Amino acid sequence: MNQMTNNRPKIIEFDEGWDFVQKGITKLKKILEGLPEPQFTSEERMSLYMTIYNMCTQKPPHDYSQELYVKYRECFEEYIASTVIPSLSEKHGELMLREFVIRWSNVKIMGDKLSRFFHYLDRYYIARRYLPPCNKVGLICFRNLVYKHMKGNVTGAVLSLINREREGEQIDQVLLKNVLDIFVEIGMNYYEIDFEEAMLKDTAAFYSHKASIWILNNSCPDYMLKARECLKQEKERVSHYLQPSTELKLLEKVQQEFSSVVTGHSAQLLEKMHLEDSCDDMVDDFVVV
Repeated sequence: MNQMTNNRPKIIEFDEGWDFVQKGITKLKKILEGLPEPQFTSEERMSLYMTIYNMCTQKPPHDYSQELYVKYRECFEEYIASTVIPSLSEKHGELMLREFVIRWSNVKIMGDKLSRFFHYLDRYYIARRYLPPCNKVGLICFRNLVYKHMKGNVTGAVLSLINREREGEQIDQVLLKNVLDIFVEIGMNYYEIDFEEAMLKDTAAFYSHKASIWILNNSCPDYMLKARECLKQEKERVSHYLQPSTELKLLEKVQQEFSSVVTGHSAQLLEKMHLEDSCDDMVDDFVVV
């Protein structure tokens, strides 16, 4: 790619240059997929960088900066369509969540590696046009092509694991944190709208059901102790894998459900209060902690 003609650099036609760059991209994809492929040598990295540099600095009509940027985005779209989506569509539940995390990580790595080869394009063509930088293009493609279509399934799988934990089962909290961190990296508003709102609604349903059973089958002090223990567990849940901004909303939702059930069973509760002297004080003391 660095041949000289009459002491001048040889013009690199687009198809010729892109064919060379595409071979480097294919090599990176194989490495990401764990296929038998040697790592890039320093010579290969430099050759890729210089090819892209020359294609961006040739005089018009041979300045291919715009075309390279379009092709750069298309290589992520192709990778997602041919590899990422099929790998996710065949998995469900916890296995799907694990694959979701792996695929997000691979797209991030791919963007990080390729952006080094396309550094000159990033520094001049992209910066002057206020376009998304190379290391963000893949993440935007992932958001548009993967996340937006899978967010419901991902959220549902996360909520299922959270409820299993509420029932006393040990779950992979690190996995949940990694999944929810993806929501946040894509954008805090996505976390709040696509996950947090559904989680709070699901939380209300879970504790409404539990509280309705507990208030009938437990003494008043035991009911209030269960409520406080649930608040404590939800606070711990925030520290393990939810966002700090979720804590107050979550605790208020839990308290609201326990209080609503108390209101709905006021007759039964009043009868218990006559039998249990300590219950009156405990109801007064029931606050978010």
